[in-house]
Amino acid sequence: LLFSYGTLQDEKVQISTYKRTLNGKKDSLSGYRLSVIKITNPEVVRLSGKKEHPALVFTGDKADLVFGMVFELDHVELLLTDKYEGHDYLREEVTLDSGKKAWIYVPKGEVDA
Repeated sequence: LLFSYGTLQDEKVQISTYKRTLNGKKDSLSGYRLSVIKITNPEVVRLSGKKEHPALVFTGDKADLVFGMVFELDHVELLLTDKYEGHDYLREEVTLDSGKKAWIYVPKGEVDA
């Protein structure tokens, strides 16, 4: 499972990345807040149309909450996601508020406040 809180919810990004649209379910992740990072991969900027993307920041405060979508991906699609996110994000596993375990992408570098 993949928890998406940003551009992977965009149909255009999904079709370009996976050659299909994804069916997802709403979920949330406590203990994180959203920030912004500058994207360094020009292909990702071209595809998303944005030079800045949302970024999860761990706070540990259960009052902080990020809403998103959970998508079921196969192994190959997860590797395609790594390719899309890989320049600027690292993949980590978390437990969502629903109790499901899912992958998230967190920024590799500095985030804007």
